[in-house]
Amino acid sequence: MKQQFAAELTAGIQVDDVFVISSKAVAQKKNGENYLNLTLSDRTGEIKGVAWDNVSEAAAAGMVGDFVRARGAVSEYRGNLQLTLKELSPVDRVSVRRDDFLPVVQRQTPDRMFEQLRSTVDKYIQDPDLRKLFSAFWADEDFVDRFKQAPGGKKMHHAYLGGLLEHTLSMTILVRNIAAHYSGIDMNILLAGTILHDIGKIREFEYDYVIDYSDEGKLLTHIIIGCGILDEKIRLIDGFPPKKAMLLKHMIVSHHGSREFGSPEPPKTLEAVLLNHIDDIDAKMNGIREFIAKENPQDNWTAYNPMLRRQLFRSDRELG
Repeated sequence: MKQQFAAELTAGIQVDDVFVISSKAVAQKKNGENYLNLTLSDRTGEIKGVAWDNVSEAAAAGMVGDFVRARGAVSEYRGNLQLTLKELSPVDRVSVRRDDFLPVVQRQTPDRMFEQLRSTVDKYIQDPDLRKLFSAFWADEDFVDRFKQAPGGKKMHHAYLGGLLEHTLSMTILVRNIAAHYSGIDMNILLAGTILHDIGKIREFEYDYVIDYSDEGKLLTHIIIGCGILDEKIRLIDGFPPKKAMLLKHMIVSHHGSREFGSPEPPKTLEAVLLNHIDDIDAKMNGIREFIAKENPQDNWTAYNPMLRRQLFRSDRELG
């Protein structure tokens, strides 16, 4: 059983435990000799690793996604922890406990969240075509099982089992609170698009032992996959209106907001504009909260966050 977790490592301690390789690259020292850079992860986080000696043997221990036993010492380098490796050896994943490496949603169980989502559809979506559409989704046991388990991301936000469902449910709550402030919003289409906007993530990610992109995810992205899944369900419903299908697909296609961020088209309906902003709010708030939770609770400021390109002030702390 794993004893040493990434988030608990501190400078000066010796490490001898199992981790998964999240990234791996061979680089060169100034004298031309090779060294190995790694990122080693578990369910609590990750630590950078470096092997200066026996580089060929260390590099042969595993590829990205493989499990390895890492032996070495933790030190601080440029303000970050680094594990200087003495030995890296392969570990058969059969001997690994899945729960040691995959973080899970903490606030509610997936079953409870899914029942809340179903209740939202039953209560707030009155359009008969959309109700038939969701009946088709809920009748698909494989879809429901994947939807309950899938992460919302690899690193950026909701990067844990059940994260996709948590993100989706959170967004439906925001939708009901924000959209009511504006006139001219089709709440049926907006809620349906909100629930469906990320469904492609059930196949974009692999999450058996580690969260990573599937081949399909790398080649197509969750936007294209999601449109395909939606098409499959629409074909099961006789007479589903083409315009409604088009509006739902547009919400999937445009929810990242711009081509720069991966959307083939920008939002071009009121509902799609709201979805894009609500998605951004929920993703950013979750990512920031998760980042702050891993920081030293005694510090007023977090470390620099390269994704946000800023430090964050701990406004949750009492100031002297």
